[in-house]
Amino acid sequence: MRKAALHNLGCKVNAYETEAMQQLLEKAGYEIVPFGEKADVYVVNTCSVTNIADKKSRQMLHRARRQNPDAVVVAVGCYVQVAADKLKEDQVADILIGTNQKGQLAVILDEYFRKNDTFRYVPQFSQIRRYEDLSIEKVSDHVRAFIKIQDGCNQFCTYCIIPYARGRVRSRRPEEILREAETLVKAGFQEIVLTGIHISSYGIDMPEDSRISLLELIERLDRVPGLQRLRLGSLEPRIVTEEFAGRLSGLRTICPHFHLSLQSGSDMVLARMNRRYTAARYREGCDTLRRWFDHPAITTDVIVGFPGETEEEFAETERFLRTIEFYELHVFPYSRREGTKAAAMADQIPEAVKKERSGILLALDRELSLKYRRSFLNQEEEVLMEEKEILDGREYLTGHTRRYVKAAIPWDESLRGCMVTGRLDRMLNEETMGLVR
Repeated sequence: MRKAALHNLGCKVNAYETEAMQQLLEKAGYEIVPFGEKADVYVVNTCSVTNIADKKSRQMLHRARRQNPDAVVVAVGCYVQVAADKLKEDQVADILIGTNQKGQLAVILDEYFRKNDTFRYVPQFSQIRRYEDLSIEKVSDHVRAFIKIQDGCNQFCTYCIIPYARGRVRSRRPEEILREAETLVKAGFQEIVLTGIHISSYGIDMPEDSRISLLELIERLDRVPGLQRLRLGSLEPRIVTEEFAGRLSGLRTICPHFHLSLQSGSDMVLARMNRRYTAARYREGCDTLRRWFDHPAITTDVIVGFPGETEEEFAETERFLRTIEFYELHVFPYSRREGTKAAAMADQIPEAVKKERSGILLALDRELSLKYRRSFLNQEEEVLMEEKEILDGREYLTGHTRRYVKAAIPWDESLRGCMVTGRLDRMLNEETMGLVR
């Protein structure tokens, strides 16, 4: 029996795909071992969102080669798609697989072992029209499961390489998504998270006579027997309308936790980013969610130090973030990515300025997050218990509420994977609340 080791880099979509590839290899008879051990096959699911991600992808491929010079090293994913020629010159990988051939991994390996020759499977995106069939039957988390519903992006933000690495929007067939959801629920998963590269675009590539929207897909998933919670991945701000929020609010499974990607609170910066909305339109979406949901958790992404960002534009962003009162901010200093329009823009911001601005927003994140969590003190909440953690030297079982507020009870292994209802009575630390049953 051959041994295979897999390593994932990058986003939740990559993590889902790595899980799916592992299950394909298991079905093909491979023994899965940790990446740090000696294996016959190493699979690195690469990332290319920044130049740093490219570097990490190369480093992991070289690490695999050092661990077993005789092993077959497989480079998969986004970095392969945008830098196949560089990888071919480097010769660190025996097999190169682009972003839409991962489901063929076991077949490709079988062909390689029969012919013992280097293979490249990196199609041009002009040739890719359909969503690649990938699914999972289990996840290592054992509590929360992710389901990938689409791939690709048509937005072409000026800082982002992903449309070139992942291609245009390709939606997964709804019947396959429902089938996977039913399988995961039967396997014991109570919460499902919908993920993809740009899930708000779900369905736009489908034939008009059979097209369904993201909202319609969510409504179908809400009817899956046994599903307790449905959580959404990152949403495009413009998708939040009165109809969208109103229909969501009537569903039994939907979690009132919405990640609306912002990137900047300055209209001038948003225009340079090609984000296709204004700060006012973004605020409108947040106000709409708050009309339909009680105290929803609204989280976001912010890029600081985008080319040309002035002190006033940064100050606009900081004021906007305070006004919206987010639950959490994910703060990223702008990282120049070769091959994007933003990389060629004038007025690149010095790293020291990016660091200073990041620090200001990270402090704001801590302030806003703590304020939001404290608003639930003495309230009764239902928590899906997930994992063991050590807090102040004591063992706890931690999990999350529907609004993704982290809570903990004294360690009780029998309650892992269970819903526990109790009162949030104190802050154990800045991120975790104590739950009294």
